[in-house]
Amino acid sequence: MFHSLSVLISRVLVSLAVLLGLLGTAGAQDRRQNAPGEFDFYVLALSWSPSFCAAAEERGNAHRSQAQCSERPFSFVVHGLWPQYDRGFPEYCRRPSPRLERGIMISMLDLMPAPGLIYNEWDKHGTCSGLGTRAYFEMIRKARAAVKIPDEFLELSKPKLIAPEELEAAFIKVNPGLSASAISTTCDSKRLSEVRICMNKDLQFRACEEIDRRTCRRDQVLMPPVRGG
Repeated sequence: MFHSLSVLISRVLVSLAVLLGLLGTAGAQDRRQNAPGEFDFYVLALSWSPSFCAAAEERGNAHRSQAQCSERPFSFVVHGLWPQYDRGFPEYCRRPSPRLERGIMISMLDLMPAPGLIYNEWDKHGTCSGLGTRAYFEMIRKARAAVKIPDEFLELSKPKLIAPEELEAAFIKVNPGLSASAISTTCDSKRLSEVRICMNKDLQFRACEEIDRRTCRRDQVLMPPVRGG
């Protein structure tokens, strides 16, 4: 009986230690959670525009995406530049968020061809960057300029089936310093959705274990062709 009691006490103490450890970790996270400018790295999310538009048509709401889903030949467009923690991410770090000037929104339509997206990205992610509106969108432009899109995707004229790792390898080949641990893909039930590239605050490529783990697990994904291409 004494042995059983000792085992029980030991288990209780171990459980308590684990609980205290978790609480301590949560407390450390909470002190930084959603503090503007307090994050570890960025994720540059590049959306394959033809997939977005095909999905919008299937849902019957393509009219809501007219700015992006016209006949203009968009290939990869910027979804966002997202501050990240090594585990998790901040969002909506300032409520209400500082007003985004219309002129800045208009200036970004070549990279992010949807006004609603631009406003939402500022509210949800930009406010966590610690930067002002103009500086944040300048950072997006610099991040996009730091990534070369493989030529074969710029004017894709026919549907293409491709393995996610093959797609990633194409980006790695034309972007010196980019490694497999710094890039991931996302997909829906059949199509490529996004390529996500991790960058430090100086916009140098860096590994990101959590993002890499979430990569698309399908053997192949469909890339619908570029509209008007």
